[in-house]
Amino acid sequence: MRAYLARVDAVIIQAVIAGALSFSHLHDLAEAAGQGGWKAWAYPISVDLLLVAAWRRMREAQRAGLPSGGPRLWFLVALAASLGANIATAGLLDLDDVPASLRVIVAGWPAVAFFGGTLLAHTPRTPKEPAASAPAETLAMVDGPDRDALPAPSTEPVAEEPATGLVAASTPVPTVALPPALVDRVQALAEEHRAATGQPADPDAVRARLGLPASMTPSVAAHL
Repeated sequence: MRAYLARVDAVIIQAVIAGALSFSHLHDLAEAAGQGGWKAWAYPISVDLLLVAAWRRMREAQRAGLPSGGPRLWFLVALAASLGANIATAGLLDLDDVPASLRVIVAGWPAVAFFGGTLLAHTPRTPKEPAASAPAETLAMVDGPDRDALPAPSTEPVAEEPATGLVAASTPVPTVALPPALVDRVQALAEEHRAATGQPADPDAVRARLGLPASMTPSVAAHL
């Protein structure tokens, strides 16, 4: 435990030192580029916050299976701003005579940072559910032995009968017993629909909302 705390303390100390040095370099560069007073102190805060926000959003997107190109782009932009300031203040740039191009870049950074932060704030955090798959709530509420009671969808091709010119009498479709958990869910959806619209729920709509096959519509209707 002490060894672990020692490693953590070393990492924290190193992070504080590196952050303080980078903060100081960004402040010195902004001040040399004509941003004096509180504005020179605000620049390093803006760069470091964009760097951290982009990194966290990039990791969230990767864990959720979403594209992370946008957060990665803004992470590289903030990293380039921080790294560029560190290199520029290492004696390679005369801070008493800053080029006009660098002054323009420093002056335009607030707009770039605001635009990047806005895009990061509106980046989706959760993946969209595929339309063809059954809802996850159906699998979550039907678990254990009740899951095995659901009929498997048929994969056998249906043979087409030749037309005879007569309308055949419709044969009743046998209902399949639903698990108790699924019965409760069917009745809850029906009550929710009745409370919202004042009309009885459509069995086929309830069946589709639960992600059940079309053959189970009569079973759903039996419990409405």
